[in-house]
Amino acid sequence: MASVIRNVFAVPVRWLAWLGDQGTRAVAAIVFIAAAVPPLGALLRPYFTEAIFALLCISFMRVDLVALSGHLRRPALVAAATAWTTIGVPLIVGLIAWSAGLTTRSPGLFIALVLQGVASPMMASPALAALMGLDATLVLVTLVTSTALVPFTASLFAGLFLDGMLSVSPLTLGLKLLGILAASLLAATIIRLVFGAEAIQRNKRPIDGLSIVLLMIFATAIMGDVVKDLLADPVFTIGIALLTFAIYFALLALTTLIFRRAGYERALAIGLMVSQRNLGLMLAATSGALPTTTWLYFAVTQFPIHLAPYMLTPIARRLTARAPAAATAPGTT
Repeated sequence: MASVIRNVFAVPVRWLAWLGDQGTRAVAAIVFIAAAVPPLGALLRPYFTEAIFALLCISFMRVDLVALSGHLRRPALVAAATAWTTIGVPLIVGLIAWSAGLTTRSPGLFIALVLQGVASPMMASPALAALMGLDATLVLVTLVTSTALVPFTASLFAGLFLDGMLSVSPLTLGLKLLGILAASLLAATIIRLVFGAEAIQRNKRPIDGLSIVLLMIFATAIMGDVVKDLLADPVFTIGIALLTFAIYFALLALTTLIFRRAGYERALAIGLMVSQRNLGLMLAATSGALPTTTWLYFAVTQFPIHLAPYMLTPIARRLTARAPAAATAPGTT
């Protein structure tokens, strides 16, 4: 009986391992598949919340407890990164959008930018950091601390910038985020207790593959109408897409620059997290009751989110290869 069960699961496990080996190449391919097959988006849309939950379970499940305790013993970096992503980013993004006059020129785009600013980091950020070989534990710890503050910071900045433009309560969003975090942490803890950390590490490749499948479910659910919008108004859609890339890389570069004294490998990990905002849960919390332009912005921002890790992986690998050498060089401590 045991051999039958092993044979049944052998093929999907091998397939997931192969997919996991593709790493950021597969992540980059997701957006093109999601945009090219709109019916798939309609089919998977009811399951994107579950995909987010499962991604966070994987992130908690794979956390390095030794590295986690090290970060908690030196909380300055986590505190600084948390303050930057929960206070600095929404303040800067909101002020720039407001000073550009978007409240009257394009209210839907203004709402999208403010929601992007106040959102917590994307729950898939630790998984993407792991695929790139970056410090996924640092990303996960900061993700947890910043998400815990979202009920307060999101309420503050939504009230400051949106002023009645959005009907949903940011507090409701924050409570949903906290509930998902608590449930996924519990599930991940049970999995670690049942299977053990060694088994999880031994099955790293198929777990990476499963993360990629879950990312595809999420991206496909959001991007179902992108091609239709592109055909209807190509100039506007391309302009929105270029804006999402500009904001993504501006946040990434600015964050990396700010945290460079912690080491460029860690700074890049924080920059990756900060530039990837959890817009999916914003859609879930508002039940999709958002202007068309807001929907379009949320959809096309999946392009930089999924393409950037592939583009940045060579840089990340050089940084991580240099870090151990620097740590063991003569005269270092």
